[in-house]
Amino acid sequence: MNKTKTTYQANPRHYVAVDSIVFGFDGEDLKILLIKRKIEPLKGEWSLMGGFVQEKQSIDQAAEIVLKNLTGLDNVYLEQLSTFGEVQRDPIDRVISVAYYALIKLNEYDRQIVHNNGGEWFSISNYPKLILDHEEMVQTAISKLRRKCRTQPIGFELLPEKFTIPQLQSLYEAIWMQKLDKRNFRKKFLSMNLLDKLEEKDKENSKKGAFYYKFNKEKYEQLTSRGFIFEI
Repeated sequence: MNKTKTTYQANPRHYVAVDSIVFGFDGEDLKILLIKRKIEPLKGEWSLMGGFVQEKQSIDQAAEIVLKNLTGLDNVYLEQLSTFGEVQRDPIDRVISVAYYALIKLNEYDRQIVHNNGGEWFSISNYPKLILDHEEMVQTAISKLRRKCRTQPIGFELLPEKFTIPQLQSLYEAIWMQKLDKRNFRKKFLSMNLLDKLEEKDKENSKKGAFYYKFNKEKYEQLTSRGFIFEI
C-alpha cells in the first residue's frame, strides 16, 4: 500500500533562536553578562548571547551550547524562561526566540572565553541599552528569579560552595533590591535545617569572624519528598 508523504511546504517557515540571560553574584550586586554584538544588524551594540537552533538540535541543546560558548561552563542551572515572537522583533527576518536564564558562580566561569566574546558584567540596576527585545527578556528573567527564590533554593547556585549567613543575606538583598532584617533572615534560614555549619570562619570581613556554611542539597531533596516547603 502506498503511503502519502505529508509535508508542511505550503506553510511559512521561520527561524528559531535561543537567547541566554546569565546571572552572577559578586558578593554585593546581582549581575548580568552582556556582549557587544559582532554581526549585523546592530553590530557593536549591547546584546544577550544567542544563536540559532540548528536542524538536529533540540532547543535545550542549543541553549546549553550558547552558554558553553559564552562562559566555558556546562552542568549549571539553566531554565527556559519564555518565548518571544513579535512579528517585527528582528529587522532582518521572522525570528522566534526562546529565552533561557542561567545562574553561575563567578569564581568558576572561563574569563578568557568571556573576554573573547566581548562579554562584560553589569549590575541589574545599571546596564546599557540592549538591542531588539532583550530588555524585555532581562526584566522577565529578573522577575522570574525573584519569585522563584522565595519558593526554591536556587539562590545557592549563585554562591560559592561555602558561604556565611551575611553573604547569603547579601545575595537575597541583591536579588530583591531591598534590605532584610538580619535577625529574622538568619532565624528563618537556620530553622529549615538545610545548612551545614563548618568549623571554618571568614575573618576577612570582621574581627570576630563568621562561620561558613554549606547548603545540603541531599537533605533538601529528602525533606521535599516528605512534603517540606521551602519559603522565604
